[in-house]
Amino acid sequence: MILTAVDNVIVVWAPAKLNLFLEVLGKRDDGFHEIETLMVAVTIFDTIYLLATREDRIQLTCETAPGIQACVPAHGAAASWMGDVPTGSSNLVVRAVERLRDEAGIRAGAAIRLIKRIPSAAGLGGASSDAAAALAAANAAWQLGWPRERLQALAAGLGSDVPFFFGSGAAICRGRGERMELLPHPARLHVVVVRPPAGLSTTEVYRHCSPADRPIPLAPLAAAWCGGGTRIGRHLHNRLEPAAAKLTPWIDRLRSVFDRLDCLGQQMSGSGTSYYGICRNAGHARRVAARLRGQGLGYVAAATTLAIPRPAP
Repeated sequence: MILTAVDNVIVVWAPAKLNLFLEVLGKRDDGFHEIETLMVAVTIFDTIYLLATREDRIQLTCETAPGIQACVPAHGAAASWMGDVPTGSSNLVVRAVERLRDEAGIRAGAAIRLIKRIPSAAGLGGASSDAAAALAAANAAWQLGWPRERLQALAAGLGSDVPFFFGSGAAICRGRGERMELLPHPARLHVVVVRPPAGLSTTEVYRHCSPADRPIPLAPLAAAWCGGGTRIGRHLHNRLEPAAAKLTPWIDRLRSVFDRLDCLGQQMSGSGTSYYGICRNAGHARRVAARLRGQGLGYVAAATTLAIPRPAP
């Protein structure tokens, strides 16, 4: 995330993530699945504006960024991909800030404005990134001075992906996703991301996924990432993709579309339904995105991987 301050308002740019690798190792006693994944942040951002208030309540408003509807002309309203975002305590942003306030033992309020650009039900981590951004913003606005490690520990109780967004923008995550090994950023990947009109429930996708009898090893993909070469596309893997393909025809359709685009690699991100291709360079990504926008596939964005600075205390 990228945190700045404008007058008394804390502004945080919350990036999306892509899973370059995701293996499901089994189901845990706590109901979660044991996974091993390599995630990277990408330059698709939501924006959080947070102002500390004297009222003892957390108020959230949410809106779609101007111009987003133009990204989804074939399907009209941006709600088709953004979903019905709640603004009460069921929203992870509100829960995150309330949890921070409770743990800090303070009486404080906040007015939060969330500008959405990351599609929901997409496997891009939008809600988790927003929650992490809200924690960082409230920590700054309330002048708590909590270090990154303490915020990250709190984040682990909010959702499996939330701690990732307090990292450097590339990490191997294990357990249910909360145990992180930070990775370097030797190269920038250029990607095109498509979120089709249909979304998927993470719970449903995992329910239809059979854990691996012989897990695919992460090491070749991790080595390719750290080596900064073009071999990354050869080692992409997502155990959830076959399960998602059983639940919506969009996964197979997008796979077929990307097969014709000369990408270095392609797959679904997370539990879907977003699908991405790794392009050769920025120009190739722009051409691929332009071609896909005319095919009625939903939301299309060209992006790059992102090395993100740690949040300021």
